[in-house]
Amino acid sequence: MAEQKLLSGGNPQIAKGDGDAPVQAYIAALPDWKSDVGRRLDALIEGAVPGVRKAVKWNSPLYGVEEKTWFLSLHAFAKYIKVAFFRGAALDPLPPVGSKQKDVRYFHVHEDEPLDEAQFIDWVKQASQLPGERM
Repeated sequence: MAEQKLLSGGNPQIAKGDGDAPVQAYIAALPDWKSDVGRRLDALIEGAVPGVRKAVKWNSPLYGVEEKTWFLSLHAFAKYIKVAFFRGAALDPLPPVGSKQKDVRYFHVHEDEPLDEAQFIDWVKQASQLPGERM
């Protein structure tokens, strides 16, 4: 596989596309520890939402249930992976990081912090039941 260009903060530049293949290309191109975390997050999302739809747009993997609507995205930054829950303000408990957009909440995954997988799976399941964001 050709080496992917990394954008600022270490986010891979991946051509947009629908399905699992572009998401896996994005995850494989993540630098350092982020690739392993990306694989784990992807596996947890797949396990929580059987048949989840995937795509890459704007250099970010998107996850959804219905066609062309999305409930979650991933994006790599220099020191963390940002998980965006597009209807995160409706989740209980709220994901910890707020947004300028009233409905969006974020969860940041850092290298040296353990991932609370049970909480993450619960958020993913809740988010997948809410109306998706059209993009």
